[in-house]
Amino acid sequence: MKYRKLGNSDLWVSEIALGSWLNFTSPERKRRQIECVHRALDLGVTLIDTANVYGQGAAERVLGEALAGRRRDSYVLATKLFFPMSDTDRGLSRAQIFKQLDASLERLRVSYVDLYQCHRYDFATPLEETMQALTDVVRAGKVRYIGFSEWPIDRIRAALALPGVERFVSSQPQYSLLHRSPETELLALCAQHGISQIVWSPLAQGVLTGKYRAGEALPAASRAAQDSMKGFLRPAWFTPRALQAIEALQPLAAEAGLSLAQFALAWVLREPNVAAAIIGASRPEQVEENVAASGPSVPLELFQRAERIVAEAIPAE
Repeated sequence: MKYRKLGNSDLWVSEIALGSWLNFTSPERKRRQIECVHRALDLGVTLIDTANVYGQGAAERVLGEALAGRRRDSYVLATKLFFPMSDTDRGLSRAQIFKQLDASLERLRVSYVDLYQCHRYDFATPLEETMQALTDVVRAGKVRYIGFSEWPIDRIRAALALPGVERFVSSQPQYSLLHRSPETELLALCAQHGISQIVWSPLAQGVLTGKYRAGEALPAASRAAQDSMKGFLRPAWFTPRALQAIEALQPLAAEAGLSLAQFALAWVLREPNVAAAIIGASRPEQVEENVAASGPSVPLELFQRAERIVAEAIPAE
């Protein structure tokens, strides 16, 4: 495992981070998720990412159990807030930041989190209130650093311009070979201001594993086959032409000595402003495969060929 510095912080994080969005919804899944956390830590993963809204606190509780007994300085723990936790609890107001942070700390069984992230931008709360509250929890010792996810560019600039408040060190965008919109403005702005990317969906919700094939039925257990998950998948990724293009990436991955998933993760990690790519896993074997994407040296020409194949088959967003 290789490690990268997280923005203008003193945190070094593993290039592969473990997420916890979907893997805790039954006793059996909980058991497997704990196994995945332990295997990830054993393989050198240090960055663990979650959010209060994942399972309405369930993901944080499972992580609290999985991390119990581990040295607190042996992992970097990141969580998020914004989305509704009840009919009245949501957003980034001062009251919500204090309330939701304390609840997250209790579920996670820790006295502080290394990274506290604004899951989206809260247009109902003044930016000054949000940033001052985040500053106060950092200075109270409950949070080490702050980040954001999917904020509008103008709101990022506005936050950076505020005096006397803590500065963001991380951004969490969707970024993959199939979703390259952060390259338009976000990456350059963040690099200029000492903000690193912690990428979600680097495998395009599993599309870049090669599990979906043109002319074949959707795998029964896949996200694309679940009504609750279809909203996270672009229809343009599932046209015959798009799926054939993804299949055409397989020989490039093989030439690099990687699986398609490893190749796609390595493509994300080619970007210097990316500190880590978040993976999801339901089995320790998936963790093992994805962790192997950290380290290999892939010829740039293979990535460029992959970009051309995708660009010719899938319209840019």
